Amino acid sequence: MILKTIEKFLEQTMYKSRWLLAPFYIGIIAANIILLIKFVKEFMELVHVVIDGEGGLVIAGVLSLIDIVLVANLMVIIVFAGYENFVSKIDTQGHEDRPDWMGKVGFSDLKMKVVGSIVAISAIELRRSFMTLENISNEHLAWKVGIHLTFVVSGIGFALMDRISAGSKGHG
Repeated sequence: MILKTIEKFLEQTMYKSRWLLAPFYIGIIAANIILLIKFVKEFMELVHVVIDGEGGLVIAGVLSLIDIVLVANLMVIIVFAGYENFVSKIDTQGHEDRPDWMGKVGFSDLKMKVVGSIVAISAIELRRSFMTLENISNEHLAWKVGIHLTFVVSGIGFALMDRISAGSKGHG
């Protein structure tokens, strides 16, 4: 009887402990606000570049904005999917703006979205480096290419592991 009581207490404590994740998601939301400030700053710098006529830097500036947007999107996906997978379902009361993917992104899907976003962000950073080759050493560029290729290979590895895992579940 005492063991059953202890077991029930432990299980309830573990179940309720999922709410310890909520402050992390609030922190990511706050970080997205900081990212918005960074986006506005980068945008204003881009406006100055366009006005000053430094055309070659415009594309690099736009790529910086895209980079920030991808990171912000990734953070939103992590907040929604993580909260719904690990804490509680988000009740949007059937709101028309509820994203279609919300509530459907499992842990494996989230992992693939994160890896895909990291590869895309890395590709944009690499493209930006190619746009400003005169400002970067060959060694630095080689490191960026190597890091990007590592992300690509890791992404392919994750995708293969998920595919193998999904295939083995169907044969069980």
